[in-house]
Formats: sequence, C-alpha cells, structure tokens
Amino acid sequence: MESQDVPVRDAARTPKSEATRTLIVETALRLFQEYGYAKTTMRAIAKEAGVSVGNAYYYFSSKEQLVQGFYDRITELHEQACEEVLRTERAFGARLRAVMHGWIDVAEPYHEFGKQFFVNAADPESPLSPFSTESSPAREAQIALHRRVLDGSTVKVDTELRPELPELLWLYEMGVVLFWVHDRSPGCRRTRLLVDRTVPLIDRVIGLSRLRLLRPVTREIVQLVGDLARPDLDTDDPNREPDRR
Repeated sequence: MESQDVPVRDAARTPKSEATRTLIVETALRLFQEYGYAKTTMRAIAKEAGVSVGNAYYYFSSKEQLVQGFYDRITELHEQACEEVLRTERAFGARLRAVMHGWIDVAEPYHEFGKQFFVNAADPESPLSPFSTESSPAREAQIALHRRVLDGSTVKVDTELRPELPELLWLYEMGVVLFWVHDRSPGCRRTRLLVDRTVPLIDRVIGLSRLRLLRPVTREIVQLVGDLARPDLDTDDPNREPDRR
C-alpha cells in the first residue's frame, strides 16, 4: 500500500478545496480504468491532475483513502439524485425503485472502474470492502438513505422488523451492486431489470410482515440480524455457547 506520513485535513472544506478533491478523485478513477488500480501510483495521479504530490497526499493519505473519497462522492451524488422522489413520492415500492435506479444512474460513468476495484473490495480484509471500518461513513450514509425511503413512505411494517429494515435494504443494494459490476448489457439493462423485478417482491413481503401468520418469520429475520451483529462472533472461543434466545 502506497502511503505517506502527511496528515489529511477534513476541516476547511472550501469550494476550492472541494473542487481539488473532486479533481483528484476523478483523475484517479480515469487512471484506474486505463492502467488498473495496482499499477496507478499517487505520483501519477498527482501529475495527471496537475497538483503536487504533497498536495495530493494533503487530501488523501493513500490510494485506498482515495477510493473512499470515490465512495463518498457517489453517495453524495446518489442522495442528490433521489431528493425529488423522496420529497414527493409516498409509496414504498416506488421510492425504493427510484433510489435503486438512482444509484445505477450516478454510478454508470464508473462502470469500468467497478471491474478494477472489485478484486480489492471483495477481500474482507481490504479497507475498500463495503463492510470495512474505513468504509463506514459511506455505508452509514447509504443505510440512512434507506431509512428515509422507509420513514417517508406509507408502508406498514412489523414493529420488530422496522429498526433492522434499513440495513437489510442496504444489503439488498450490495447484492444489486455486485450484479451491476458483472453486468455487460447495454445501459446495464439486466441490472435495471433485476431492480424492477425484485422491488415489488420486497414491497409485498414488507407489507405482509405485520400479518400474524408471517410474524414468526419476521422474528427469525430480526434474530438473525442481531446474531450476525454480535461482536463475540469475531472471537475464537471454543467454550462460548451459541445464543439460543
């Protein structure tokens, strides 16, 4: 991992500094696509962007952090693209469909880059993984967006499922993103078809979650999410008894 001991300053986000950050990120993405992630150095990115190496490291301490800047940028553009529909639409299915298509729209220019970074992001130990600590700001922002999808809708959800649902919707989004990375159809038609076919199913299941017949299933889903989030699962303790609540 290429890095340099130069502090990264997030304060003083002036329009000029934001423009410089965006320039560095977009330059890096173009070079990643042309030469590959592994072969692109911070020095090459700085030269192509027309900034000094020290200035590049001022904003991003490593290539990995630069990709995190890309995640943040995509998240910001995604939120902007969804603002109108989240302000005016109340049907849950329509809101979720628009948010999913909105992500495909803003990510489309970077589709080729998706192939480059996926090999690194798929490694669970990589800071580029969507599940890593380093990716938590972008991850939490996306979960918050799905919370808006839910909270601003008229859908009735089981009270125990509701708190867990935004994160489950984000996991659904990650599945769509994985499909999108491998999608070679024009305009990512297959990914859009996947969204159009699966969102109504999700909408239907969520709407049925309050029915007495399905409550045991809902409870199992909530229990599963809670169990998977337990920190003690990360410890190798042979004497630990599994949770049988």
